[in-house]
Amino acid sequence: MACFIVPATEAIVTTVVSKVMEKKAAQNAAPTVCAEFAHGEIAQAQRTPFYKKLMWLNYMLWGGAFLLAFEHVWHGEVVPFFPFLTAAGDPIERAQMLHEMATAGVAMAVLVTAVWAGIVAVSTVIEKRAMKAAAEQQ
Repeated sequence: MACFIVPATEAIVTTVVSKVMEKKAAQNAAPTVCAEFAHGEIAQAQRTPFYKKLMWLNYMLWGGAFLLAFEHVWHGEVVPFFPFLTAAGDPIERAQMLHEMATAGVAMAVLVTAVWAGIVAVSTVIEKRAMKAAAEQQ
């Protein structure tokens, strides 16, 4: 009924945080390690700033929230007039809607965040290997 509200709320928060971090990071440039190989090729390794990794989470959350919202509109659970959520008009359905948000919505948001954390962990390992390889070539 309204499970998409939880990931959308998390997406709003992470979007604001990433924009603030981006403005702060614009003042500090990320360090780059360069190495020139014997055959003239230059390798560069640079860490991805955390705000960009946070934007990956934003994209995942916004995409999922929009798809879920579309699915709820498709099934008539979200309407273009007040109260917008059909379940919000009836107290019994409202309780069911809040339960769905607390169970399914939170579970989806946690799962997406966990997948993102795995992606960030893998990318961090790859970045460390690239930085180490570029530093060894110098």
